[in-house]
Amino acid sequence: MKISKRLHEEGTKAILITLVIVVALGVLANWLWPSQTVWHYLLYAFLLIVLVLTIRFFRVPIWRETTLEEDAVLAPADGEIAANEEVMEDEYFHDKRRQISIFMSIYDVHINFFPFDGEVTYYKYHPGKFLVAFKPKSSTDNEHNTIILKDKKGREILVRQIAGFVARRIVCDLEPGDEAIAGEELGMIRFGSRVDVFLPLDADVKVKMGDRATGKETVLARLK
Repeated sequence: MKISKRLHEEGTKAILITLVIVVALGVLANWLWPSQTVWHYLLYAFLLIVLVLTIRFFRVPIWRETTLEEDAVLAPADGEIAANEEVMEDEYFHDKRRQISIFMSIYDVHINFFPFDGEVTYYKYHPGKFLVAFKPKSSTDNEHNTIILKDKKGREILVRQIAGFVARRIVCDLEPGDEAIAGEELGMIRFGSRVDVFLPLDADVKVKMGDRATGKETVLARLK
């Protein structure tokens, strides 16, 4: 799998701010303690790591290929499968659904992808808390976006972007009527978070707890 070095536009401000802070701290350290010591080099190494991690966070995997399989629901994000269970979905479906949750650490690609072809039929932003994203209550209590996608066969799935304890910005510019193309960008969540997918109960789930998912490549399930 090839990963592009291109960066997401959302990262421009964060990267520039981090660069300014890194340079300022380096200059300040040299002004306060002009003689170079091992502590200076440790500080430089730490600052460089912070800058590199910030840049890496906003990478966009443009050479990653989308898995094209009939009836497949693809992973909308990179990360670990943190939930795979039957739950009551009370916002839109108001019935029981199969919930698959993907927890994204700060080391994962944070672009979110459409999991299948269709149309955006519902979109709603919910302000809320910033609990640790892997906790079950974060799905409804945290700040989140709810997106309903409907394919040509009339099958619907719900995708929910959830802000976490560190993540404080959900990026999504969708509205009902927008086209959903499997593997295309849906949005992103900055600095660690979670994406939930709610499927029909008869969906043929292909992942289990603890599995690693790769956005737009891993097949989460197949719809009937």
